[in-house]
Amino acid sequence: MLNEKEPHRASAVPEDYYEQIKERLRRRIARRLRSARRVLDVGCGSCELDRFLAEQNRQEVVGVDISGTSFPEDDGAQGRVECRKADARRLGFIQDRSVDAVVSVHALHEMEKPVEVLREANRVLRAGGEMLVVDFPRDSLAQRLWNEGYYTTAEVAEMLRESGFVSVECSQVARGQLIWAEAHKAPAGKEML
Repeated sequence: MLNEKEPHRASAVPEDYYEQIKERLRRRIARRLRSARRVLDVGCGSCELDRFLAEQNRQEVVGVDISGTSFPEDDGAQGRVECRKADARRLGFIQDRSVDAVVSVHALHEMEKPVEVLREANRVLRAGGEMLVVDFPRDSLAQRLWNEGYYTTAEVAEMLRESGFVSVECSQVARGQLIWAEAHKAPAGKEML
């Protein structure tokens, strides 16, 4: 079950587990972000989630990825999706406080300077806007499969706080195989100095 919070040993999880939960994860993200009109997806890969959000929630979505090699030729979402090759630490093409929500799925661990990326996400969010991070935790199935440098829930929560986010909630879901972190930009006039 996707919203289960008890961690499980990675060795007890089938190797295709992430593929098994992919659709449920997208739907959970869409439900969480359904009230946002404009969404930024940081580390969007092929913009698959972006197209899903545009179709499911009728949202405007900008996906940014440093690679840009797997962007679709046609977004399939009647112009509501824009995929851009860009460094998420410098999103000069997005105005301050112009985005309702920022999402990053399976990408935070790939970022060279994640706190800088999260600070930039905070800059583009409107006051009270939501930041949602979904990533693989340390000692998960992902660690066994791909052996990359993953974070703990405490490390992700600390990065969000260090980047100026408030109301940070971070837990492990999906049999302990994903980090689900939610945070918000401080209300206007309450930003960290």
